[in-house]
Amino acid sequence: MTTRTHLPAAIAVSMLMLVACGSHEGGGQQASTGAAPPPPEVDVVTVSTGSVVLTQDLPGRLEAYRSAQVRARVEGIIEKRLFAEGSDVKAGEMLFQIDPRTYQTAFDSAKADVGVAKLTVERYKPLLAAKAVSQQDYDLAEAKLKQAEAVLSRAQLDLENTHVPASIAGRIGRAQVTEGALVGRGEATLLATIEQVDPIYANFTQPGADLQRLQQAFKSGKLKRAGSAKVELVLEDGSVYPHQGKLLFSNLAVDPSTGSVSLRAEFPNPAHELLPGMFASIRFPEGSADNSIRVPQRAVQGGTQGQFVMTVDSEGKVAPRPVVTGGMAGSDFVIADGLKVGDQVIVNGLQKARPGSTVKPVQLKPPVSAPANAPVPNASATPEK
Repeated sequence: MTTRTHLPAAIAVSMLMLVACGSHEGGGQQASTGAAPPPPEVDVVTVSTGSVVLTQDLPGRLEAYRSAQVRARVEGIIEKRLFAEGSDVKAGEMLFQIDPRTYQTAFDSAKADVGVAKLTVERYKPLLAAKAVSQQDYDLAEAKLKQAEAVLSRAQLDLENTHVPASIAGRIGRAQVTEGALVGRGEATLLATIEQVDPIYANFTQPGADLQRLQQAFKSGKLKRAGSAKVELVLEDGSVYPHQGKLLFSNLAVDPSTGSVSLRAEFPNPAHELLPGMFASIRFPEGSADNSIRVPQRAVQGGTQGQFVMTVDSEGKVAPRPVVTGGMAGSDFVIADGLKVGDQVIVNGLQKARPGSTVKPVQLKPPVSAPANAPVPNASATPEK
């Protein structure tokens, strides 16, 4: 009887304690959450118009400004190599020494023959005047002198060619022969190659269809030409080479096998960072256009419905906006349709910007517009000296 009387009371007390604990924990959770977190910050650019230079990145390969093969001009044994492989050499600097003894002997013999022939001519002169020798004998002596002098000249040249010099200044590569090698027998043996890499050439091609499209754009007034012919070099890691180059020429004919036009640019290379044979992209300016909109390339995304950007309205709301790109201006996209002046486009922090969410826009500097006299080479460009 006593147990039944107190059981309901004990249960009631336990329930009250649980409710009290639950109320206390709930209140603590409310206190811990507090106010909502601030909206995330994203970097935006405000759309504006300006003059831009439309560019196209064309693949190309670097080539030495000058290249010279060092070859043996006489036959002989290599005695010495006088340079360090991979070093810079000056024009006229001695590179190899070929055993000169055979050629020194031939030179000395030819020199002696010239002395004898000259002495004979000098002895015949007074005898000819005295009619002691015939004119024929005197003419034959003079002919022998000239022949001996020609042999001496050839012997001297052969002797000089045992010292192999650098024909141009530049960087010399690996030696193709070692000391003790026989060179020059039957052919002019390749000894080494020198390449001048400052400045350096960049050879590239432009599709003929693109060239025709540009010509039509110039005629219609959509694009404008400019006077200079400056180009940029984009390295394989995506960085832009710090020195601008100049366009040297553009072929007037289209290669029938490739349908492309060959072009060549020249870049300064004072630190020898660029090497012949390297692949690179040449940022080739196509033309300039006014009242154009450009945004950083990373702001434009692609989806199943096409390209779009994320915009922020005056209340901080994020919304996607379909766009149509009309080419490149350096590393930026030129927007042909989809944006208007004053729109805020998200550049950095896209992972925080969900459609319909609220963000805090932080203004970045807008892309720099290209000057009106930006480079626009064309098919009629003439080579620069």
